[in-house]
Amino acid sequence: MIQATSTVIDSHAHCGVIDRSMPQSYEDYIRDAGGTNIGGVAFFSPVMEIYDRYDFHFTDSPEWRRRRQQSNAYLLSLKPKELTVYPYFFIWNDFAVDQLKASHCGVKWHRHDNEPVYCYDDPQCPSAIGEIRRRNLPVVLEEEFGNTLRFIRELAVGVRVIIPHLGMLNGGFRAIAEAGLWELDNVWGDTALASPTEIREYLRRYGHRRLMFGSDFPFGSPASELRKVKSLGLDPELASAILGGNFLRLQSNINREP
Repeated sequence: MIQATSTVIDSHAHCGVIDRSMPQSYEDYIRDAGGTNIGGVAFFSPVMEIYDRYDFHFTDSPEWRRRRQQSNAYLLSLKPKELTVYPYFFIWNDFAVDQLKASHCGVKWHRHDNEPVYCYDDPQCPSAIGEIRRRNLPVVLEEEFGNTLRFIRELAVGVRVIIPHLGMLNGGFRAIAEAGLWELDNVWGDTALASPTEIREYLRRYGHRRLMFGSDFPFGSPASELRKVKSLGLDPELASAILGGNFLRLQSNINREP
């Protein structure tokens, strides 16, 4: 059943106060989203609060582990009056799923092809995926194409995976389509920075039940990205699902038991 909602939920935004390389605090988000009907947002930590993305040979350290823990904890602390915050846990190679809380709403699993790699062969990796599966948490997976295939087909079969940007940074929309991933019931997408053409093609080929609005703040503007989706002229029921209903349906299946 499609969950109808008039509240817009941004399913893809970054927020943090440790990395000050760009404006990405909660207050910065509200300044951009002000005047819209965005009433909820899924926040992920900024990448540079999790690992050094500019050092391909990055080596973890106690300092970086503290930084990650502080960054993830900051998102849990956000309980503003203006909107509902859905905090996601950004996972790295310590696979610290012991830090997951009942209030976490998903997992961010992210790297680009020129960035430090995930240790998929570490025994802690399948254990972490097992805990994610037990909690039925959705995973926002931004990885290069080969690792996207491996994650979905081998490592995390059946885990609910959100491919952001309609695959723009996971090998491309068409590569994901040709691999048959969009057809899988557990594979979702978001509209963050995706082109209107690819959004329309996705809807034509796969329907609207597994597509969610996202902005990729601060790289995308919540207000502008929302206008983009609204300008598609979708039927009200479809628009309601993409702009919030699908996200709430995804959240409703999380196991929040310890």
